[in-house]
Amino acid sequence: MDDNAKKVLSRLQAHCSRRECCSRDIYAKALKAMDGDSAVAEEIVESLRRDRYLDDLRYATAFARDKSSLQGWGPVKISWMLKAKGLDEVTISSALEEVDADSAERKLDSLVAQKRRQLEGDPQMKLKLLKYALGRGYGYDNVKASVERVLAKDGK
Repeated sequence: MDDNAKKVLSRLQAHCSRRECCSRDIYAKALKAMDGDSAVAEEIVESLRRDRYLDDLRYATAFARDKSSLQGWGPVKISWMLKAKGLDEVTISSALEEVDADSAERKLDSLVAQKRRQLEGDPQMKLKLLKYALGRGYGYDNVKASVERVLAKDGK
């Protein structure tokens, strides 16, 4: 590795030590920093993996946990976003197993209840609640059950 590649590696090590990153994003950063030299960029990424600065499973698990608990995303949306990051199915399914299902269900109920208050008096409330929750990335069966629980709790 030449001096420029070592500087890029050092900078990317610092970046990866501050936050979780996926291989694809780091490869893109390394490729840009190395002015399109894909061989050196791949060597940098491999060095980061070897030194455990970079781990796609660790990244995917943290991403899934954060998006589920903080943004209220469902497994469908999380899966699509991780696929867009270039992660494989095995890594994605392993990461989704780490998400607490009970916590995700409570978060979904909370989101649906919040949206229900916004839609007070709307004749298409149930349909809009279903569309909203599906858009958050939850499966239809989970969404339907959540909407029914929220509406039953409010006596609608």
